[in-house]
Amino acid sequence: MEAEKPKDDDDGGGRDKPALPGLLLGAIGVVFGDIATSPLYAMQQAFGKDGIAPRHDNILGLLSLILWALVLVISVKYVLFVMRADNRGEGGMMALAALARNAVRRHRRAGWWVIMLGLAGAALFFGDSVITPAISVLSAVEGLKLVSPDFGRWVLPIGAVVIVLLFLLQKRGSALVGTLFGPVMALWLLSVAALGVHGLLRHPEVLAAANPRWAVAYMLHNGFKGFASLGAVVLVMTGGEALYADIGHFGSLPIRLSWFGLVLPALLLSYAGQGALLLTDASAAQHPLYSLAPHALLYPMIVLATAATVIASQAVISGTFSMVRQGIQLGYLPRSRVEHTSSDMEGQIYLPAVNFMLFAAVMAAVLGFRSSDRLAGAYGIAVSGTMLLTTLLFLVVALMRWRWGPLRLGAFGLVYVLIDATFFGANLLKLPDGGWFPVVLALVMMVVMTVWHRGRQLVNRQLHAEGEKLVDFISHLQDEPPLQAPGTAVFLTGHRTWVPQALLHNVEHNHVLHERNVVLTVDSLDQPRAEGGERSDVEKLEHGFWRVTLRFGFAEHIDVPARLRQLELDPTLEADEVVWFLGHDKVNAEDNQPYRIARWRARLFAWMARNATPATTYYGVPSRRLIEIGARIDL
Repeated sequence: MEAEKPKDDDDGGGRDKPALPGLLLGAIGVVFGDIATSPLYAMQQAFGKDGIAPRHDNILGLLSLILWALVLVISVKYVLFVMRADNRGEGGMMALAALARNAVRRHRRAGWWVIMLGLAGAALFFGDSVITPAISVLSAVEGLKLVSPDFGRWVLPIGAVVIVLLFLLQKRGSALVGTLFGPVMALWLLSVAALGVHGLLRHPEVLAAANPRWAVAYMLHNGFKGFASLGAVVLVMTGGEALYADIGHFGSLPIRLSWFGLVLPALLLSYAGQGALLLTDASAAQHPLYSLAPHALLYPMIVLATAATVIASQAVISGTFSMVRQGIQLGYLPRSRVEHTSSDMEGQIYLPAVNFMLFAAVMAAVLGFRSSDRLAGAYGIAVSGTMLLTTLLFLVVALMRWRWGPLRLGAFGLVYVLIDATFFGANLLKLPDGGWFPVVLALVMMVVMTVWHRGRQLVNRQLHAEGEKLVDFISHLQDEPPLQAPGTAVFLTGHRTWVPQALLHNVEHNHVLHERNVVLTVDSLDQPRAEGGERSDVEKLEHGFWRVTLRFGFAEHIDVPARLRQLELDPTLEADEVVWFLGHDKVNAEDNQPYRIARWRARLFAWMARNATPATTYYGVPSRRLIEIGARIDL
């Protein structure tokens, strides 16, 4: 069989998209917000009070590391390679993990490791999404200190207010992406590039940093301290994951054109200009980007920087919403209410519960760390950890799906595992100085995802142990036929082979059965959208029963009644008049059950099950035609 070839320029799953100029502008506003605001704090962290001394060789050496990090990691690894590993037009850690799991489906143990890598990457991304708004907004507002030291006491209150407004606006969605976000981010990038050119004109010699020998000499001369400073170099790559995660919204070509045409040149000019400034004024290391700006432009730059960081934070938060929805539909997170905020752009969603939790975590980070310097220590672990896990999952896809040869696979793996592991190791040194914060957040997310997935497995196992197969149940009904009610009943169930608990209890206790009965299963796929014949399976059984399976991808809006109406099961069936039955399982954590798990895990799962959004709300089932029949499940 011929090996599957990676696609060079996927258009996002074959969907109709706006014209290329609109996609370019939208990509600049959404995809690059995080990485485009890194010049606010990256060089500051490298040469600040606890960083490397801003001497000539150190400046050129660190600039060389920054340049080659952007070229090798972002341009080559992500833009040229990882973005080709799309899952039917969708990207991101969960999509990549699903793609890798499909590639190793025949190898059960390897599949378990792939899923764990994917969950760990998603958990680290959650930590990244907490740190990004906090450090970005604070670093922008801290420019006020250059205007007057007296403004220093206002940085924290102003930053907190901006963050509150940011999360209050999430419910309105990202409808302004094409008309506001893109132009603002483009103006920001052009501004930092212009400031960089202004600095370069004074010391063009920093362009020599393009020679990698400066990076090598820097590492050899500074030893362990140089290794530790790689934690600051990672900060120039924050947001690299967004290039891959957003290909479902914009496609590969607009992201690549935006990166090479504007974003990368602007970033390189900005960092080079900051380095040139430091050659003449080492004291500018406290805030090199703002120090490049003429005094008359300082206030406008602070306002523009604040707007840019709000946009960057908005994009990261939206990415978190998408990741959580993928986790829900893949069965690793409890259901949560999803609101679609745009009728024109797919994927623009808002999750109220997730928004509140993110807000609480971001405010805790702002009030706990109180400055961008301290937050920088917490930032790199999440970024570098996610990059390393992305490389490992990409290698699985390249080996098992694309059938890369050992030479090609070994060369790519050696280069990028070494690079990513080195950056991750350097950031581990920050654990005592705030690096523990995203690690704790990631561990909490890992516990939540693994407990939920395992708990659902145990619940289903217990239901099956006490259940009956559907075909046997229908056959037995003819022995003592129950009363028949007119109309159609739809019974939602997680497993099409077994009798839904609601159906079983309805016949057992109420002794009634509807004229037509649909046993409906809703499945989630390891791909963004269900296409063609895989969208549904319909099987007509005896005595007025249908067995129906509806399938949705992890990026689709789930509307079960709408999909059911499309099936046309029976000319007499009125889909809008059906009665919906759902088993409402009440989970209890007990010690003495045969399928028990650790007591604290059982209690956590029971709490999540009680607080999860009801399946009817998540699936779009009308509550006025819903009957819930409860059952107790002991773990």
